[in-house]
Amino acid sequence: MKRNLIHGLIVLFFMFCIQGAAMAAEPATKEECMAKCKEAADMVKAKGLEATLAVLNDKAGPFVWKDSYVFCISMETFAVIAHPVIPNLIGKNMMGTKDTNGKLFFAEFQNVAAGAGSGWVDYMWPKPGEKDPSPKSTYVYKIPGQNVFLGAGIYK
Repeated sequence: MKRNLIHGLIVLFFMFCIQGAAMAAEPATKEECMAKCKEAADMVKAKGLEATLAVLNDKAGPFVWKDSYVFCISMETFAVIAHPVIPNLIGKNMMGTKDTNGKLFFAEFQNVAAGAGSGWVDYMWPKPGEKDPSPKSTYVYKIPGQNVFLGAGIYK
């Protein structure tokens, strides 16, 4: 009887592991990226930029989900000011960064934010945990009343 209970618990444990892995493999959607950026912008309005940056930089926080995350860039310094997945990018000016096709995609992020205020940019970027770049599309959203923009993307 005890042996059957242990066997049942082991099977149950592996079922939860498999279910968790399947859920983690589910890709983010364009709608989620747009909603998460707007949610972060609302948080800036309610709690201030510094408090929101702390939440954005939390790898276990609400702005990291599925295979996506929200990052933030200063429009004054062109530096990353929040990035939960690659924190060593914080403080770096990324304007000269090119993807494998030579596209200055951070400069394009800046142009979208300064122009229309929001929109999508396509480029190549490695998936979290990978080295080789994959096609990615990022939603850029300038926070109203702030000189920063947010981004969150999907892999194609």
